Amino acid sequence: MKSARIAAAVEEFKNAFTNVRIFFATKCNNDPGVLRVLHSAGTRFEVASVDEIGILRSLGVPGQDMLFSNPVRAREQTKWAARAGVYRFSVDSPDELRRVADEAPGSCVYARLSTGDGSSVVPSEGKFGVDVPGAIDLLVRARTLGLVPYGITFHIGSQSLTPAALTAPLEAVRTVLTRLVDHGIRLQMVDIGGGFPAVYDEPVPSLAAFGRAAAAGTARLPYPVEVFAEPGRCLVAEAGTFRCRVIGVARRPSGWWVHTDLGVFNGMMEVLESSGELRYPIWDGRGSAARRSWHITGPTCDGQDTYARNVPLSADLREGDELFIGSAGAYTTVYASRFNGFAKPRTVLT
Repeated sequence: MKSARIAAAVEEFKNAFTNVRIFFATKCNNDPGVLRVLHSAGTRFEVASVDEIGILRSLGVPGQDMLFSNPVRAREQTKWAARAGVYRFSVDSPDELRRVADEAPGSCVYARLSTGDGSSVVPSEGKFGVDVPGAIDLLVRARTLGLVPYGITFHIGSQSLTPAALTAPLEAVRTVLTRLVDHGIRLQMVDIGGGFPAVYDEPVPSLAAFGRAAAAGTARLPYPVEVFAEPGRCLVAEAGTFRCRVIGVARRPSGWWVHTDLGVFNGMMEVLESSGELRYPIWDGRGSAARRSWHITGPTCDGQDTYARNVPLSADLREGDELFIGSAGAYTTVYASRFNGFAKPRTVLT
C-alpha cells in the first residue's frame, strides 16, 4: 500500500466534493497503518462493528468522529459503541430504533433510505433501507423515544458507474426534509453514502462528476444541512498492489492455467461478489515478449477459487515467478480467511 497515493486520493475527493465531510468506510480496509494515513489526511470514519471502533480508538480516533452506519446491530454493539463515545447511529426499522433508545439514550439517529443501485458493480441487493414515508415515520418516532432525529442517508451501491444515480435519492431526501418540517423537525445532516468508483481494468467516471451530481442535488434541499459522505474503495483501492507467487502452471483441455499462492478466499473475494464483473489489472514480473492467455487460480482445492480468465501474460511463466494485481487496496485483505489452511496476505505500507 502506498501512503502517498492514499493521501492524494483523499485530496482528490475533497476537491471533488467541496464542503462534504469524509467518513471513510472502515470495512473497506481496516489495516491500522492505512487508517492512520487516512486519519492524518483529515478523514473521519464510518464503522459497522465494535471491532472496527476498537481499532480506531487504539489509533487515537475519538468516538465522536465515527458514524455507526450499519443499520441493524446487536444491542450490545450499540451499547458498547455509545460507551466508546459514538453518538450517531443509522436505523431503518422501528425495532432498531427501540434498541438504540434502550442502549444509547439521547443519541442521534439518521434513517437509511432504500435506493436503486445506480448501475453499481456490487449492488446491495435491497438488504437495507425504508421508503420516504417510512423514513419520516422513524424520525418522528425517534423524538418520542428521547432520541435526536439527526439526519438521513442512502447508498447507491458499491463501485457505482453512474453519477446521476445520486439524483433520485437526493430528490427523495428533499421530500423527507420538507415533510418533516410539518412535524417541527429540521434535520442537521444528509449522508450521501459511498459507492464512488476506483479504476480497475477500465476507465470510470471521475470523482468530480459524482461531486457535481451531489452538489446539484443538495442545492435543492429546503434548508442548509451538513453533508457527509462515506467513500471507501475510491480512497484506497488504487494504492494497493498484491504481489503473489506462481506455485504451478498446467495445460488442460480448458486452457493454460497458472496457480498462485493468492486466491479468492485469501484476498480476491470481490471477484465472486461481483459475479466476475470486477476485473483487476494483472501483470507478471517476467515481462516476456511472447504472450499467452492464462486462467489464474488460487491455491485451494475449491472449484470457485479462480479470479481471472484469459489474461495475457508471459508465455514462459513458471513456478517461482511473481504476479502483480493492481487496484488491490479495497475489499481484499478484509475478506481474507485461512480457508484450506492457506495464509492471509500481509500488508506492507510504503
